[in-house]
Amino acid sequence: MDIKMLVTIFVVNFSYITLNTIRFMLTMKGYRLIAPLVSMAEITIYVLGLSMVLNRLDNPINLVVYALGYAVGISVGIKIEDYLALGYIMVTAILPSSTEQLNLPEILREHGYGVTQSFGAGREGERMILEILSPRKNERSLYKLINEKEPRAFIISYEPKFISGGFWTKKVRKRNN
Repeated sequence: MDIKMLVTIFVVNFSYITLNTIRFMLTMKGYRLIAPLVSMAEITIYVLGLSMVLNRLDNPINLVVYALGYAVGISVGIKIEDYLALGYIMVTAILPSSTEQLNLPEILREHGYGVTQSFGAGREGERMILEILSPRKNERSLYKLINEKEPRAFIISYEPKFISGGFWTKKVRKRNN
């Protein structure tokens, strides 16, 4: 058993899949310049790794190590994307109407979040509805801030595909260019 070859196969496939996961995330978030560049490195590494395994199919451990590199590469790619926290999230926070005196919309604005406030009717009465736009990197601190001020908040988040208008537009355009 050639340990050096097994390590090389693992590292090559790990690198390929990590880049593949990052490239996929970049593509989904609309990074039109960097995603194709990452894909060039990705496919070069892929061809190298696959040829190493296909030329040594007599040893099934090579295939197992290749698959292990694949699995670990996906995990690390996801962690890197979480660390980079690319893009924006839109959070809807639905609050009991009795929280109006907390002035949560103003507190959130003071922390730099874009907030649109409206009111709706829920099962148990009137509700304050906050639509909050935030960079993904601030997602956890946004949830923490909302929960500190109103632990009964019902929170839903999603990633917007397109953002236009409002005071955030200039910030978003600067970051995407």
